[in-house]
Amino acid sequence: MTPGTRWRGWLIGIAALLGIATSVALGQWQWGRGQQRLALQAAIAARQALPPLSPEALLGGAPPAELLHRPVTLRGQWLAPHTVYLDNRQMQGRPGFYVVTPLRLAPASAGGAVVLVERGWVPRNFVDRTQVPAVHTPAGEVVVQGRIAPAPAKLYEFGGNEAGAIRQNLDVAAFRLETGLPLIDGSVQQTGQPSEGLLRDWPIPAAAADKNFGYAFQWWALGGLIFILYVWFQFIGPRRRSSRRA
Repeated sequence: MTPGTRWRGWLIGIAALLGIATSVALGQWQWGRGQQRLALQAAIAARQALPPLSPEALLGGAPPAELLHRPVTLRGQWLAPHTVYLDNRQMQGRPGFYVVTPLRLAPASAGGAVVLVERGWVPRNFVDRTQVPAVHTPAGEVVVQGRIAPAPAKLYEFGGNEAGAIRQNLDVAAFRLETGLPLIDGSVQQTGQPSEGLLRDWPIPAAAADKNFGYAFQWWALGGLIFILYVWFQFIGPRRRSSRRA
């Protein structure tokens, strides 16, 4: 074996070792992410199984993170003129809007507090993208069943704070200043069957654990393939060729 051949063998071995180590590490990372998602799903399910919160509990000053995903029953009045349509949201694989309407809480003990309610999803009009979908908003006092959710998720946007009915994102603090409404932090996702022209098949948080496990096995399979190819081309193949020449 010449020095050049020996050095080439060392380099190939180091490259194979790095490839295997990287694949194993990435597989372990994906596996860990999947386990974290499963734990989060279990925690969310446990919170959703708790009794519904009252408006007083919602306004009681508890940290928002402690209330997330808890069911809640609210009574109040829709503030329909402040309805916002969040663009580029999908439900059941279809693009459209999340409809967000402020709800002024009742009774008077709530102090006139207002909460943002993600009422559901509607498809958009692709012929006239500026047209607001028809959504029925009942007048008078309503009862809303839902669950505590973070503020509506933000998508990438090119400009600053938006205005108008159709928006890409909705920042609670900026919307509070814009409308003058005493909005509380966070929001509520309304649950239940489709109604008022709205679909409520909300995506389940942390529901992609199976994808992480699939990626983990793919990375580990790649590491195994690198090992097999290295052994074949560096050891088995040369020995077979040597035996044939002998």
